[in-house]
Amino acid sequence: MGKARLLIVEDDIDISTMLRIYFSSQGYDVDVAGRGSEALEKTRHVMPHLIILDIMLPDIDGYGVCRTLRMNTRTSHIPVIFLTQKDERSDRLQGLELGADDYITKPFDIEELKLRVQNAIARSERESLTDPQSGLPAGRMIEDQLRRMIRQKDWAFMDIRINNFEPFKDVYGFIAANDALRFTAMMLGEVADELGTDNDFIGHAGGDNFVMITNEEKAQAIRARMKERFADEIQSHYTFADRQQGFITAPDKDGSTRQVPLMTLGVGVVTPSTHYFADIREITELAAEERRQDTR
Repeated sequence: MGKARLLIVEDDIDISTMLRIYFSSQGYDVDVAGRGSEALEKTRHVMPHLIILDIMLPDIDGYGVCRTLRMNTRTSHIPVIFLTQKDERSDRLQGLELGADDYITKPFDIEELKLRVQNAIARSERESLTDPQSGLPAGRMIEDQLRRMIRQKDWAFMDIRINNFEPFKDVYGFIAANDALRFTAMMLGEVADELGTDNDFIGHAGGDNFVMITNEEKAQAIRARMKERFADEIQSHYTFADRQQGFITAPDKDGSTRQVPLMTLGVGVVTPSTHYFADIREITELAAEERRQDTR
Protein backbone atom coordinates (compact mmCIF):
# COMPACT_ATOMS: atom_id res chain seq x y z
CA MET A 1 0.00 0.00 0.00
CA GLY A 2 1.03 3.67 -0.24
CA LYS A 3 1.69 5.87 2.74
CA ALA A 4 -1.12 5.99 5.29
CA ARG A 5 -2.45 9.53 5.64
CA LEU A 6 -2.80 11.12 9.08
CA LEU A 7 -4.62 14.34 9.88
CA ILE A 8 -3.44 15.96 13.12
CA VAL A 9 -5.97 18.44 14.53
CA GLU A 10 -4.17 20.45 17.21
CA ASP A 11 -4.05 24.21 17.86
CA ASP A 12 -0.80 24.02 19.86
CA ILE A 13 1.79 24.67 17.15
CA ASP A 14 4.63 23.07 19.12
CA ILE A 15 2.69 19.81 19.59
CA SER A 16 1.36 19.69 16.03
CA THR A 17 4.83 20.36 14.59
CA MET A 18 6.38 17.66 16.78
CA LEU A 19 3.72 15.13 15.75
CA ARG A 20 4.03 16.06 12.08
CA ILE A 21 7.81 15.63 12.11
CA TYR A 22 7.67 12.39 14.10
CA PHE A 23 4.98 10.62 12.08
CA SER A 24 6.50 11.82 8.80
CA SER A 25 9.75 10.15 9.88
CA GLN A 26 7.73 6.97 10.51
CA GLY A 27 6.58 6.85 6.89
CA TYR A 28 3.17 8.53 7.18
CA ASP A 29 1.77 11.24 4.92
CA VAL A 30 0.87 13.89 7.51
CA ASP A 31 -1.38 16.95 7.28
CA VAL A 32 -2.14 19.40 10.09
CA ALA A 33 -5.18 21.51 10.98
CA GLY A 34 -5.32 24.07 13.79
CA ARG A 35 -9.10 24.45 13.92
CA GLY A 36 -12.05 22.07 13.82
CA SER A 37 -13.61 23.72 10.78
CA GLU A 38 -10.29 23.43 8.92
CA ALA A 39 -10.10 19.73 9.81
CA LEU A 40 -13.58 19.07 8.41
CA GLU A 41 -12.71 20.92 5.20
CA LYS A 42 -9.44 19.03 4.73
CA THR A 43 -11.19 15.71 5.37
CA ARG A 44 -13.70 16.38 2.61
CA HIS A 45 -10.95 16.98 0.06
CA VAL A 46 -8.37 14.31 0.96
CA MET A 47 -9.59 11.36 3.02
CA PRO A 48 -7.19 10.55 5.87
CA HIS A 49 -6.71 7.00 7.10
CA LEU A 50 -6.84 8.27 10.70
CA ILE A 51 -7.39 11.53 12.59
CA ILE A 52 -5.54 12.50 15.79
CA LEU A 53 -7.99 14.98 17.27
CA ASP A 54 -7.43 17.41 20.14
CA ILE A 55 -10.59 18.11 22.15
CA MET A 56 -9.80 21.72 23.08
CA LEU A 57 -9.89 23.69 19.80
CA PRO A 58 -10.50 27.42 19.26
CA ASP A 59 -13.72 27.03 17.25
CA ILE A 60 -15.47 23.65 17.21
CA ASP A 61 -14.32 21.35 19.99
CA GLY A 62 -13.10 17.84 19.22
CA TYR A 63 -16.43 16.33 20.26
CA GLY A 64 -18.23 18.49 17.68
CA VAL A 65 -15.73 17.54 14.97
CA CYS A 66 -16.10 13.83 15.77
CA ARG A 67 -19.89 14.12 15.84
CA THR A 68 -19.90 15.76 12.39
CA LEU A 69 -17.58 13.10 10.98
CA ARG A 70 -19.74 10.28 12.31
CA MET A 71 -22.97 11.82 10.98
CA ASN A 72 -21.60 12.21 7.44
CA THR A 73 -21.89 9.09 5.28
CA ARG A 74 -18.57 9.75 3.55
CA THR A 75 -16.48 10.24 6.71
CA SER A 76 -18.17 8.00 9.30
CA HIS A 77 -15.58 5.23 8.80
CA ILE A 78 -12.44 7.25 9.61
CA PRO A 79 -10.72 6.13 12.86
CA VAL A 80 -10.37 8.93 15.42
CA ILE A 81 -7.96 9.09 18.36
CA PHE A 82 -8.74 11.84 20.86
CA LEU A 83 -5.75 13.75 22.21
CA THR A 84 -6.50 15.88 25.25
CA GLN A 85 -5.38 17.21 28.61
CA LYS A 86 -8.60 16.02 30.21
CA ASP A 87 -8.47 12.80 32.17
CA GLU A 88 -11.98 12.64 33.59
CA ARG A 89 -13.95 9.44 33.18
CA SER A 90 -16.95 11.39 31.87
CA ASP A 91 -14.82 12.98 29.14
CA ARG A 92 -13.51 9.61 28.04
CA LEU A 93 -17.02 8.18 27.92
CA GLN A 94 -18.30 11.13 25.92
CA GLY A 95 -15.59 10.63 23.32
CA LEU A 96 -16.19 6.89 23.08
CA GLU A 97 -19.96 7.39 22.84
CA LEU A 98 -19.38 9.63 19.82
CA GLY A 99 -17.52 6.79 18.11
CA ALA A 100 -13.89 7.66 18.84
CA ASP A 101 -11.60 4.66 18.43
CA ASP A 102 -9.15 5.58 21.18
CA TYR A 103 -8.27 8.24 23.73
CA ILE A 104 -4.84 9.38 24.96
CA THR A 105 -4.08 12.02 27.57
CA LYS A 106 -1.40 14.73 27.49
CA PRO A 107 1.43 14.52 28.33
CA PHE A 108 1.67 11.34 26.25
CA ASP A 109 4.29 8.80 25.29
CA ILE A 110 4.94 9.26 21.57
CA GLU A 111 5.77 5.57 21.14
CA GLU A 112 2.45 4.62 22.74
CA LEU A 113 0.60 7.00 20.43
CA LYS A 114 2.40 5.48 17.44
CA LEU A 115 1.25 1.98 18.46
CA ARG A 116 -2.32 3.18 18.95
CA VAL A 117 -2.27 4.76 15.48
CA GLN A 118 -0.85 1.58 13.90
CA ASN A 119 -3.41 -0.61 15.67
CA ALA A 120 -6.38 1.59 14.74
CA ILE A 121 -5.43 1.69 11.04
CA ALA A 122 -4.70 -2.05 10.96
CA ARG A 123 -8.02 -2.83 12.67
CA SER A 124 -9.92 -0.67 10.18
CA GLU A 125 -8.29 -2.44 7.23
CA ARG A 126 -8.65 -5.90 8.80
CA GLU A 127 -12.37 -5.36 9.32
CA SER A 128 -12.75 -4.21 5.68
CA LEU A 129 -13.77 -0.72 6.74
CA THR A 130 -11.13 1.24 4.83
CA ASP A 131 -9.22 0.73 1.60
CA PRO A 132 -5.47 1.05 2.27
CA GLN A 133 -4.76 3.00 -0.94
CA SER A 134 -7.56 5.57 -1.04
CA GLY A 135 -8.72 5.71 2.57
CA LEU A 136 -12.32 5.37 1.32
CA PRO A 137 -14.86 2.99 2.86
CA ALA A 138 -14.30 -0.57 1.66
CA GLY A 139 -15.93 -4.05 1.66
CA ARG A 140 -18.16 -4.34 4.72
CA MET A 141 -19.07 -0.66 4.80
CA ILE A 142 -20.09 -0.76 1.13
CA GLU A 143 -22.30 -3.79 1.82
CA ASP A 144 -23.88 -2.03 4.81
CA GLN A 145 -24.67 1.00 2.65
CA LEU A 146 -26.20 -1.22 -0.04
CA ARG A 147 -28.43 -2.98 2.49
CA ARG A 148 -29.58 0.37 3.84
CA MET A 149 -30.09 1.78 0.36
CA ILE A 150 -32.21 -1.09 -0.98
CA ARG A 151 -34.89 -0.36 1.64
CA GLN A 152 -35.28 3.18 0.33
CA LYS A 153 -36.84 4.62 -2.83
CA ASP A 154 -34.84 7.53 -4.21
CA TRP A 155 -31.33 6.25 -4.96
CA ALA A 156 -28.87 5.57 -7.73
CA PHE A 157 -25.97 3.13 -7.46
CA MET A 158 -22.90 3.65 -9.64
CA ASP A 159 -20.26 1.06 -10.46
CA ILE A 160 -17.13 3.00 -11.45
CA ARG A 161 -13.99 1.45 -12.95
CA ILE A 162 -10.75 2.86 -14.35
CA ASN A 163 -10.36 1.36 -17.83
CA ASN A 164 -6.79 0.35 -18.81
CA PHE A 165 -5.51 0.78 -15.26
CA GLU A 166 -3.50 -2.46 -15.15
CA PRO A 167 -1.46 -1.71 -18.30
CA PHE A 168 -0.79 1.78 -16.88
CA LYS A 169 0.50 0.19 -13.66
CA ASP A 170 2.69 -2.22 -15.65
CA VAL A 171 4.32 0.64 -17.55
CA TYR A 172 4.44 3.42 -14.95
CA GLY A 173 4.81 1.39 -11.75
CA PHE A 174 3.03 1.04 -8.41
CA ILE A 175 3.69 4.56 -7.14
CA ALA A 176 2.18 6.18 -10.22
CA ALA A 177 -0.74 3.72 -10.07
CA ASN A 178 -1.42 4.60 -6.43
CA ASP A 179 -1.30 8.30 -7.33
CA ALA A 180 -3.95 7.64 -10.01
CA LEU A 181 -6.16 5.88 -7.46
CA ARG A 182 -5.79 8.71 -4.97
CA PHE A 183 -6.59 11.25 -7.68
CA THR A 184 -9.72 9.30 -8.62
CA ALA A 185 -10.91 9.11 -5.01
CA MET A 186 -10.37 12.85 -4.54
CA MET A 187 -12.06 13.71 -7.84
CA LEU A 188 -15.13 11.62 -7.01
CA GLY A 189 -15.46 13.45 -3.71
CA GLU A 190 -15.17 16.83 -5.41
CA VAL A 191 -17.84 15.95 -7.97
CA ALA A 192 -20.16 14.74 -5.19
CA ASP A 193 -19.57 18.04 -3.37
CA GLU A 194 -20.30 19.99 -6.54
CA LEU A 195 -23.39 18.17 -7.80
CA GLY A 196 -24.54 15.73 -5.11
CA THR A 197 -25.64 15.86 -1.49
CA ASP A 198 -23.94 15.58 1.90
CA ASN A 199 -25.36 12.07 2.24
CA ASP A 200 -23.80 10.72 -0.96
CA PHE A 201 -21.62 7.66 -0.32
CA ILE A 202 -18.31 6.93 -2.07
CA GLY A 203 -16.56 3.61 -1.59
CA HIS A 204 -13.51 1.81 -2.94
CA ALA A 205 -14.40 -1.78 -3.79
CA GLY A 206 -10.74 -2.60 -4.43
CA GLY A 207 -8.16 -2.17 -7.16
CA ASP A 208 -9.49 0.10 -9.91
CA ASN A 209 -13.14 -0.25 -8.85
CA PHE A 210 -15.10 2.47 -6.98
CA VAL A 211 -18.79 2.88 -6.15
CA MET A 212 -21.05 5.84 -5.45
CA ILE A 213 -24.56 6.10 -4.05
CA THR A 214 -26.50 9.30 -4.72
CA ASN A 215 -30.02 10.55 -5.44
CA GLU A 216 -31.58 9.26 -8.65
CA GLU A 217 -32.23 12.74 -10.04
CA LYS A 218 -28.59 13.75 -9.65
CA ALA A 219 -27.00 10.57 -11.00
CA GLN A 220 -26.69 11.40 -14.70
CA ALA A 221 -25.21 14.84 -14.09
CA ILE A 222 -22.70 13.35 -11.66
CA ARG A 223 -21.85 10.56 -14.11
CA ALA A 224 -21.22 13.00 -16.97
CA ARG A 225 -19.12 15.31 -14.79
CA MET A 226 -16.89 12.58 -13.34
CA LYS A 227 -16.22 11.09 -16.79
CA GLU A 228 -15.41 14.53 -18.20
CA ARG A 229 -13.08 15.47 -15.36
CA PHE A 230 -11.32 12.12 -15.35
CA ALA A 231 -10.66 12.17 -19.09
CA ASP A 232 -9.22 15.67 -18.83
CA GLU A 233 -7.23 15.48 -15.58
CA ILE A 234 -5.82 11.94 -15.85
CA GLN A 235 -3.69 13.25 -18.72
CA SER A 236 -1.26 14.76 -16.20
CA HIS A 237 -0.37 11.25 -14.99
CA TYR A 238 1.20 10.42 -18.36
CA THR A 239 4.39 11.62 -20.03
CA PHE A 240 4.12 14.29 -22.69
CA ALA A 241 4.96 11.77 -25.41
CA ASP A 242 2.22 9.35 -24.33
CA ARG A 243 -0.31 12.18 -24.07
CA GLN A 244 0.56 13.33 -27.58
CA GLN A 245 0.22 9.89 -29.18
CA GLY A 246 -2.87 8.98 -27.12
CA PHE A 247 -1.69 5.54 -26.04
CA ILE A 248 1.05 3.68 -24.15
CA THR A 249 3.09 0.72 -25.29
CA ALA A 250 2.50 -2.02 -22.72
CA PRO A 251 3.93 -5.54 -22.37
CA ASP A 252 1.67 -8.43 -23.37
CA LYS A 253 1.47 -11.88 -21.76
CA ASP A 254 3.34 -13.54 -24.63
CA GLY A 255 6.31 -11.17 -24.29
CA SER A 256 5.31 -8.89 -27.15
CA THR A 257 4.02 -5.34 -26.78
CA ARG A 258 0.69 -3.70 -27.61
CA GLN A 259 -0.77 -0.23 -27.84
CA VAL A 260 -3.17 0.56 -24.99
CA PRO A 261 -5.39 3.68 -24.95
CA LEU A 262 -5.06 6.16 -22.10
CA MET A 263 -7.18 5.51 -19.01
CA THR A 264 -10.87 6.43 -19.04
CA LEU A 265 -13.68 6.03 -16.54
CA GLY A 266 -16.42 3.46 -17.11
CA VAL A 267 -19.61 4.13 -15.13
CA GLY A 268 -22.70 1.95 -14.79
CA VAL A 269 -25.81 3.40 -13.14
CA VAL A 270 -28.86 1.53 -11.80
CA THR A 271 -31.93 2.92 -10.05
CA PRO A 272 -35.10 1.44 -8.52
CA SER A 273 -37.28 3.27 -11.06
CA THR A 274 -36.17 0.98 -13.90
CA HIS A 275 -35.58 -2.31 -12.07
CA TYR A 276 -36.86 -4.25 -9.08
CA PHE A 277 -34.09 -5.62 -6.87
CA ALA A 278 -34.60 -8.47 -4.44
CA ASP A 279 -31.10 -8.32 -2.94
CA ILE A 280 -27.91 -6.27 -3.13
CA ARG A 281 -26.14 -8.80 -5.37
CA GLU A 282 -28.61 -8.04 -8.16
CA ILE A 283 -27.80 -4.34 -7.80
CA THR A 284 -24.04 -4.80 -8.06
CA GLU A 285 -24.26 -7.30 -10.93
CA LEU A 286 -26.55 -5.13 -13.05
CA ALA A 287 -24.46 -2.02 -12.34
CA ALA A 288 -21.31 -3.90 -13.38
CA GLU A 289 -23.00 -4.96 -16.62
CA GLU A 290 -24.09 -1.38 -17.30
CA ARG A 291 -20.53 -0.23 -16.66
CA ARG A 292 -19.10 -2.80 -19.09
CA GLN A 293 -21.38 -1.39 -21.79
CA ASP A 294 -20.26 2.17 -21.10
CA THR A 295 -17.94 2.75 -24.04
CA ARG A 296 -18.63 6.45 -24.59
